[in-house]
Amino acid sequence: MTKLEELTALLVNELNDFNKGIERLEKISEQLKDTKIKMDVSEYKAIIEEHQKEMAFQLNSISSFEKRFNDKIQQAKIYPNWAVVVFIVNIIITVTLSSYLIFS
Repeated sequence: MTKLEELTALLVNELNDFNKGIERLEKISEQLKDTKIKMDVSEYKAIIEEHQKEMAFQLNSISSFEKRFNDKIQQAKIYPNWAVVVFIVNIIITVTLSSYLIFS
């Protein structure tokens, strides 16, 4: 009978230890539920703000380039003004000389 009593006492001790372990785990679980984890996103906010500023600068750059490009396209001509004037004067002189030579 002593063997059975020893086994019973050992089992009771193990059950008590198991219950104590469960109680500790329950306390830790409650503490974890009550603990609120707060993320520190200030570093990321600073990086994102810097990136937004850089993107705004790039957007302004692209807009100004597009405006200058469109202005250049609007002002672009096939022939420069002086070439057109020289061509017209040349035609007038040619017609005048041709008509003078033909009619004289």
